Amino acid sequence: MPRDGDRTARAGIRDVALELFAERGPDVVTVREIATAAGVSPALVLHHYGSKDGLRAAVDEYAASAFDAMLAHLGEGEMASALTGGSNASLAEAFAAGFPSGSPLPAYLRRLLLSGDAAADALVERWHAMTVALLAQLEEAGVARPAHNRERRAAFLLANDLGVILLAPQLRQVLGEELMSPEGIARWTDEVTDIYAHGAFHPEPDPLHEGEA
Repeated sequence: MPRDGDRTARAGIRDVALELFAERGPDVVTVREIATAAGVSPALVLHHYGSKDGLRAAVDEYAASAFDAMLAHLGEGEMASALTGGSNASLAEAFAAGFPSGSPLPAYLRRLLLSGDAAADALVERWHAMTVALLAQLEEAGVARPAHNRERRAAFLLANDLGVILLAPQLRQVLGEELMSPEGIARWTDEVTDIYAHGAFHPEPDPLHEGEA
C-alpha cells in the first residue's frame, strides 16, 4: 500500500487503472487486477471509488482534463503561430510534447474514441466547440480564410489531428518512425502546415483562359 496517505493511494489506484484500461480495455480489467497492480486490496479500491464504474468515471475525468488542458493551451496563441508559419503546433504535437514516452494517455484515448462511450462523445463535442471558437478568432485576426462552414472546417482540422493519434502505431509501421515523439511529430506537422497553407494539389485550369499565355 502506498505510504504517503489516503489521498496518494486514491491517485495511485487511478493511475494503475488508466494503464490497465489503456493496455487491455476497461471492460476486461477486473477490480482485483487493478488492486494487485496497485499493491492494495480490492476493498480499498471500492472504498475510494465505490465500484469499477466509479473508478472508470474517475479515469475518464482525469484523462479528459489532461486532454482539455492541452487543447486550451494551443488556443492561447500557438495555433495562430502555426498557421502563420511561426511554429508547427497542433493537437497531435501537443500530445507528443506533453506526454512522456510510454504514457498510457494516447492509448487510452484511442480506446475511448473507438468505444462509442458517452465520455468520448463529450470529449469530441468539447474539442470541436473549442476549435470552432479558435477558428473564429483566427478569421477575425486575418490569419485564417473565412470558412464556408466553420463547424465543418473545425471538424476537419480536429479529425486530422485525432487521426494521427488514433493511427500512430500503424503510421509508425508505414513511415518507419515514431510520430508521437517530438522529432517525428515535428516532421509530420511541417508537411501538414505546408498543405494547410499552400494546398496539396495544383488548381484545375480555367477552361475560359486555357489558351491565354
